[in-house]
Amino acid sequence: MEAENINLFEFAAFDELESEHIAAPRYSYWKSVWRTFFKNKFTVAVAILLVFILCFALIQPKLSGYSPIVTPNINNASMKFLKPSAEHIFGTDHVGNEVFDAVWAGARNSIIVSFVCTAINMIVGIPIGALWGFSKRMDRWMLEVYNVISNIPFLLLAMILSYVLGAGMRSLIITMTCTEWVFVAYFIRTQVMIIRDREYNMASKCLGTGTWTMIMKNVLPYLISVIMTYASRQIPTLISYEVFLSWMGLGLGTTNASLGQSIAMYTSYMNGYPHLFWIPVSVLAIISISLYIVGQKLADAADPRTHM
Repeated sequence: MEAENINLFEFAAFDELESEHIAAPRYSYWKSVWRTFFKNKFTVAVAILLVFILCFALIQPKLSGYSPIVTPNINNASMKFLKPSAEHIFGTDHVGNEVFDAVWAGARNSIIVSFVCTAINMIVGIPIGALWGFSKRMDRWMLEVYNVISNIPFLLLAMILSYVLGAGMRSLIITMTCTEWVFVAYFIRTQVMIIRDREYNMASKCLGTGTWTMIMKNVLPYLISVIMTYASRQIPTLISYEVFLSWMGLGLGTTNASLGQSIAMYTSYMNGYPHLFWIPVSVLAIISISLYIVGQKLADAADPRTHM
C-alpha cells in the first residue's frame, strides 16, 4: 500500500533562476494611467467634447477671418440683430457681425492665453518650489517674497501693468505670470516638505545623493497627480481672469477678440437680445467645466493608488 502511494507523487526539481522569478504582472505607470482614465465613459465623452471644442476654437477663426475692428455690415440695418438660424448659427450683433465668429475668435484667444500662462507658471514655479522645499536658506527669503506678493491685490497689479505695458496678448501674459508662479512655487514647496523627510529620502541623503537628483528622482515623480490637479484648476481660473480683465477693458484690448470683450459688449443688449450675452457665457462655461472635469479625472488616474 505504501509503495502504491509513493508512485502517486514526484519529486519537484529545484531551479535557482526560477525561484527568483516574481509571479506578478508587468506594471507600466502611464499605461495604467490611461487605462484608468478611459474606464469612465462620461470622462471619455467630456474629453472628446473638449478636444473638439479646442480644435474648433483654434481653426474656425482662421477660416472666418473675424476681426473686432472690421465691421462690414455696420451700415446695413437688415443684417443687425438677426436671431439664431441655420444661416446665422448664433445670430448677428449690433453691427451685423456674426456672433458665432466673434465667440469662437474670443474663445481661441482665451484658450491660448490660459494655456501659455499655465505652462509658464508651471515651468517656472515647479523647480523653484521643489528647491524651496529643500533649502532652509531659500525658505527664509522666499516666504517674505510670497507674503508681499500674496497681499498685493491682483486687480490693482493688473491695472498698473496694463497701463504701463498697454493692452495686448503679450502684456496680458506678463500680467498673469509675473506673480502667479510664486503661488505655484509655494504650493509645490508645501507638497515637497510633506515627503522630503521620509525614510527613503533620508537614506538617499545619507548615501550622498545630490539635492537635484533627489528632487527629480525621489520627490517630483510622487507629485505628478498633485501637479496635474493644480494645473487642471489653473487653466479654467486663468481663463476666468482673462475674461474678467477683458471685460474691465484691461485685457487684450479692442483690437483682439475675447470672450470677456464679447460679454462686456453684449451686456447692454440683455433686455432686447439676451442671447447675445448668454451665448459667450455658455461657451465660456462649457470650456471651463470641461477642462476642470478632464483635468481632475486625469489627476485621479495619475495617482498610483487608483491602479489596483
